[in-house]
Amino acid sequence: EVQLQAYGGGLVQAGGSLRLSCAVSRFMFDDYAIGWFRQAPGKEREGVSCIVSSNGRTYYGDSVKGRFTISSDHAKNTVYLQMNSLKPEDTAVYYCAAGVIGSSWFPLIVDEYDYWGQGTLVTVFS
Repeated sequence: EVQLQAYGGGLVQAGGSLRLSCAVSRFMFDDYAIGWFRQAPGKEREGVSCIVSSNGRTYYGDSVKGRFTISSDHAKNTVYLQMNSLKPEDTAVYYCAAGVIGSSWFPLIVDEYDYWGQGTLVTVFS
C-alpha cells in the first residue's frame, strides 16, 4: 500500500519561507505524479503544485507561481515544496498525494490522486 507523510508545516511571518517534505513509500506504477494540495478553513481543497515521476515536469497553481518550487529526491523517496514570499492567504493545511497518470490527466485536480498523506498546517501571520 502506498503511504505518504507530509511534514514541515509551522508558523511563519508574511514574507518568510518554509519547506514542506513528503515522504513516499515505494510506488509501484511506472508513471505517476506527486502533488501538493491545500485546504483553508471553509474552502475547497486546491491544487498547489505537482511533479511527474518520469520526466520531472512540474506544474503550479496560479496563486503560487514564482513563489513555490517543487522538487524531488528519488534516493530519499521525498518530494519537497519550497515556499517563499509567504502570504497570509497561504495559510492552510497542506497535503501531499500520489496519483497514476493516465491517458487523460489533469495535474492539479484533486480527483486525479488516489493516495493521500495526512496534512501539515501552515500558518502565515502578518
